[in-house]
Amino acid sequence: MTDEEPDRISCLPGDVIDRILLRLPIRDAVRTSVLSNKWRYKWATMPNLVFNKQRVSATAPFVIGGKLLAIIDHVLLLYSGPINKFKLSDCGVISVTALDRWIFHLTRRSIKDLVLGISKGQSYKIPWCLFSCQSLLHLSLSYCLLKPPSTIEGFKNLKSLKLDHITMSQDDFEILISGCPLLERLILIEFDGFTKINIHAPNLKVLAIVGKFVDIRFEKTSQLAKVCVRLSLYLNSESNQSRLHGSSSNLLNFFAHMQHVYELIITGVVPVKLPTPCINLTYLWFSINFYDFKEISTALCVFRSISGMKAELDFLRFLLLYSPMLEKMEVKPDLNVGSKLMSELLRFKRASAQAEVVYLGEVSS
Repeated sequence: MTDEEPDRISCLPGDVIDRILLRLPIRDAVRTSVLSNKWRYKWATMPNLVFNKQRVSATAPFVIGGKLLAIIDHVLLLYSGPINKFKLSDCGVISVTALDRWIFHLTRRSIKDLVLGISKGQSYKIPWCLFSCQSLLHLSLSYCLLKPPSTIEGFKNLKSLKLDHITMSQDDFEILISGCPLLERLILIEFDGFTKINIHAPNLKVLAIVGKFVDIRFEKTSQLAKVCVRLSLYLNSESNQSRLHGSSSNLLNFFAHMQHVYELIITGVVPVKLPTPCINLTYLWFSINFYDFKEISTALCVFRSISGMKAELDFLRFLLLYSPMLEKMEVKPDLNVGSKLMSELLRFKRASAQAEVVYLGEVSS
C-alpha cells in the first residue's frame, strides 16, 4: 500500500467490522487483530462466541482436544465485551475441569444464552454455579447430568429451556421447572431417569416432548399454545404392551390441557379419545400409518375433538371424497344446526356411488 492509497480496512465503520467478525470462525476473528490498530482486539467485543468444528477453523475442522481447549481459554482470557451467547457443540470429548472452568467464568460475565452440546456418552455433570446465574434467558443442554440444588436462586429470568438426552430424577426435574417462573418455551428430548412428567409453568407457551414418557401432567399452564408430542415405547416387549395401554389412559390428562392450543403436532403413542375439544386449534400435523387401524382410529378421534362447523364440514367432505368403498355415513350433530348442515352434506361430491348419508339431527322447518 502506497502513501497515497487510503487504508480502506481501517476506515470501515464499526458496525461493518462487527458484521464481518460475526461471520468468521472464531480462530480467524482473533487473527484480524493484525490488520490495523482499529481491528486490534476488536474481536474481543463480539457478543456471540460459537465453538464447533466448523467455527473454530474453516481450514482445520479437526482441531479438537487440547488445541481447542487452549483456543477457548485464550479467547475467554482476553475477552473484554459482554458475552450474550456462548455455544459449544460438536467438539469431541472435553475435560470436566475445562467445562467447569468455562461455566464458572460465563456465569460471572452475565451470560444470556448458553448452548452446551456435550459429546454423546460423556454425561457431564452441570456444576451448581450455573443454577445461580440470574442473567440466563436461554439454556440448551445435551448429554448432561443434572442435579440442581433444592432451591434454585438463578433462572428467575429464563425464558427457554432445551434438555436433550439428559439424565436426572423426576424430583430434580420438578425442582428445575418450578425454579423457572418466566419459562415460555420448553423442549424435552429422550430423558434418562424417569418416564412421568409434572410441569408447573404458568407462562409456558411452547412445548415439545420426544421420548418414552407414559404420563404427562400440568399445573397452571393456561397459556400453552403450541405443542409437539412424539412419544415412543419398546412395543416389541410384552411388558410394554401393557404400558402402551396405560400410557394412552394416562395421557388423557395431557390432552385435557389442550383446549387453548392452536398448533398441535402428534406422532407416536396417543390416546384413542380426547376428553375435551380443541376449540382454538388452527394447525394440526401428525403422522399416521394407514396400515395400522389403531392409528387411523386415533386420527379420527383427534378430528372429532376439533370444534367448529366449518372444520367438521371440511372433514366430512374429505371422507366422502376419498372413500370409494363407503356404503353408509351417519351424522349426528351435538347441537341443532337446522337445515344448513343437511344442505351442505347433500352438495358434497362422493367417491362412492353407493354412499348413503344418514342425518340423525333435527331439521328445522
